[in-house]
Amino acid sequence: MLFITNRFPTQSIRTRVDRNFTFDLNNNAASNSVFYCERQGEEAYREIGSSAFLRRLKEAGVDQVLIYIHGFSNLPEDVFTAVREFQGLCDATEPGEVLVVPLVWPCDNDLGVVKDYWDDQESADLSGFSFARVLQRFLDWRENEQFTHDPTPCLKRINVLAHSMGNRVLRETLRVWRKYSLPGGVPLLFRNTFLIAADIVNESLEAGHSGEPIVHSSRNVTVYFASDDLALRASKASNLKNRIASRRLGHSGPEDMTRVARNVFAVDCDDVNTRYDFPKGHSYFRSGIVPGEPGVVFQHLFVALQSGRVFPEDESRRMTILRD
Repeated sequence: MLFITNRFPTQSIRTRVDRNFTFDLNNNAASNSVFYCERQGEEAYREIGSSAFLRRLKEAGVDQVLIYIHGFSNLPEDVFTAVREFQGLCDATEPGEVLVVPLVWPCDNDLGVVKDYWDDQESADLSGFSFARVLQRFLDWRENEQFTHDPTPCLKRINVLAHSMGNRVLRETLRVWRKYSLPGGVPLLFRNTFLIAADIVNESLEAGHSGEPIVHSSRNVTVYFASDDLALRASKASNLKNRIASRRLGHSGPEDMTRVARNVFAVDCDDVNTRYDFPKGHSYFRSGIVPGEPGVVFQHLFVALQSGRVFPEDESRRMTILRD
C-alpha cells in the first residue's frame, strides 16, 4: 500500500530512499516535511521518495486515484485497516477502477476522546502547510513535469475522500495552497470530493467561507451527513467549550443549499449510519451491515466515482436520502 505522511519518523527527517520508516507515535506535531512511503506489512514501512511514488501511481493498472484523508484519533495502523477495507470493496465492485492512497496526518496517542480531539485540531490545521506541497506536486505530476522520462501525460482521474476531521485537513490544505501558491485560485484538480461526517461548520462551503476552495477544486462535492452521528458529539463538546456554536457539516449537511455552488450535493445517511457503525454511526461509508459487503453509502459513492456524476439518473437533482 502506498501512502503519504507528515508524521515524524523515529529516524531522521531527511529523506533517504529505500530506508525503513518508523512512525514516532508519541509525537503528534505536524512535520513540515512529507514522506512518500509504502506499507509492506503490519508496522513495516519503507520510504520510496516522491519520484518513485508518482511513477508507481502512473504505472498502476487503474483508471482513478482516490486520496483518503482519515479522521481524528486514528493511528497509522488504524488508517491502513480502514483503507484495506475500502480498497477491497472497490476491487470487488470493479477491479482495476480505483487505487486508494491514504494521507496519514499526526493524530494524538493519549487517553481521552475530548483531549485527543482538541490536540488533533491543531495537528489538522498545521498539516495543511505540508499537504499543500503534496497537491502542488500532484499538479506538476499531472502536467508531466520532472517526474518521468515518459512524455505521455498522466490521464488518471484524481478524487479525494475526507472523513471526520480529515475534512479540516482538506480545508486547510486548500486554503494554504491558494494563499501562498495560487493567488489566482485553486485549479480544478479533483473529479469528485467526498466529504463524509465532516467535522467543519456547516456554512463552510459557502462563498467567502473557509471551505470555498474545496468547491473550486472539484467537479463534484458530495456531503454525506447523519444527524445522530455520536462521534461528532466530541466535536460539539469541545467547540462549545471554546464558544463555537455552529452545527457541523457532518450532522446537518450544508446550512443552506441555495447558498452553495451548484456542484455541491447533499446525501442524508440518517437511516443507515448507526446500522452500519453501531453505536457511533460515524464510519458508515464502507461496509454495510455485513463486514466486507458494501453498504448503500459506498454504493452511492462508487457510482459517482465511475460516472463522474452524483445523480446520473437526474442531473438536476442535488439532494437525496439513502435507505437500505
